Amino acid sequence: MSGDGRTVNLRRALPADAAPAADVWLRSFAAALPGVVRPRSDHEVHGYFRHVLVPLCETWVAETEGGGVVGVMVLEDEELAQLYLVPEWRGRGLGDRFVALAKEHRPAGLSLWTFQVNESAHRFYERHGFEAVEWTDGSRNEEREPDLRFVWRP
Repeated sequence: MSGDGRTVNLRRALPADAAPAADVWLRSFAAALPGVVRPRSDHEVHGYFRHVLVPLCETWVAETEGGGVVGVMVLEDEELAQLYLVPEWRGRGLGDRFVALAKEHRPAGLSLWTFQVNESAHRFYERHGFEAVEWTDGSRNEEREPDLRFVWRP
């Protein structure tokens, strides 16, 4: 359930979910990281979801009872590679549900990267038992933005 009483289902993404999942990513990135320069166009992000994330990775979506995709999570090996929610769905427990699902599917542990400027993400992951273990200058990511690696071990 969401904070407004609407049911939200977490399920594996289907090919038809690639475009709405990419839209979630684009909206969330723009809202949460307005100062971070995106190295890829909207069209390239859509292609990445369509050709890589949905068919080749363990991609999950959060879908409302009306059929709208409001969140996306991608697991790649032991990495929580993507977790994005549309802005109006933040703070309703949906991210908590995605993290619980990730831990259930990766019981040996998880790691993830987030930008150093994304302090709300740091607090969110720390609340879920993740520990910051590595800080970088951003030279290894496409955005060239300093980032931070978090690890969760049961």
